[in-house]
Amino acid sequence: MNKGVTQIITGVVISLAVIGGWLLWQYFQAPSLPAGFASGNGRIEAREYDIASKYSGRILDVLVNEGDMVEAGQVLARMDTQDLQAQLREANAVLREAREGKNYADAIVAQRKSELLYATTELKRSLKLLKNGHISQEKVDQSRTAKDSAEAALRAAQVKVVQSEAAIEAAVARTERLNTDIDDSVLKTPIPGRVLYRMAEPGEILAAGGKVLTVLELTDVYMTIYLPTTQVGKVIIGSDARIKIDAMSDFTIPATVSFVAPEAQFTPREVETRSEREKLMFRIKVKIDPELLKERIERVKTGLPGVAFVRLDQNAEWPEELQVKLPQ
Repeated sequence: MNKGVTQIITGVVISLAVIGGWLLWQYFQAPSLPAGFASGNGRIEAREYDIASKYSGRILDVLVNEGDMVEAGQVLARMDTQDLQAQLREANAVLREAREGKNYADAIVAQRKSELLYATTELKRSLKLLKNGHISQEKVDQSRTAKDSAEAALRAAQVKVVQSEAAIEAAVARTERLNTDIDDSVLKTPIPGRVLYRMAEPGEILAAGGKVLTVLELTDVYMTIYLPTTQVGKVIIGSDARIKIDAMSDFTIPATVSFVAPEAQFTPREVETRSEREKLMFRIKVKIDPELLKERIERVKTGLPGVAFVRLDQNAEWPEELQVKLPQ
């Protein structure tokens, strides 16, 4: 290889190195912000809901896949309820038996009341006859004993009625509990969103609380950032904010500050340098308007890195590059 070609190659390599270094510097160079604003790196996050079985059992069916959009109240999975259905039939039989027992106890009470009425009438008649000297004291004593026995029998019958009512209440409670358990075996999502994970399949046996699916609530999307103590004191919950996502750097998403940590903490290792981690920082949550998300729910994605900007001075005007600009 002659000397001229070597010089050309060397020049090209140096030029590429210079250009690459400049581009790298531009990439990592943080944009300058006017006074009254702060920023922090973060990732788009959303509230997650775990769809789990309330009781241990076998999964009968899973009706959705990862990535599917779901509506609030939609059935996502079902647990096998054969054992619960058998218990419910048994409980219903016990309930019918308890109700028949109550009817029988009511009939006995009516019978004992009739017997008491007869015994009371007989005692009155005997006392009148004794006064006139037509019967002996022994006959009166027998009538009084019959009346006392009738009263005791009536009280016993009334206790049976109370016991029957308690048995009915217990049986009703058991059927209601089993019906609730069967209803809880149909796993529904409490929120609209997207299925993030499908963690179990039909036929698997889960313990109580076993997770089947995870659903992202796409109308509760936010970015968590960390600000130093010198800035966080100026942050107000409800303050205006902006979010720029690396994958869509041409757009600026409006947001608001929804949370400011009450205590300082170290910043996460994955987003800050070691020197910055040694500073106490406060966690800030910047939330996107739910109504805005509903209009573009199909396009909402989590995990995307970006930058959140927070207005510290409520009188400061947003710079041109941070004016709201949304994708169509």
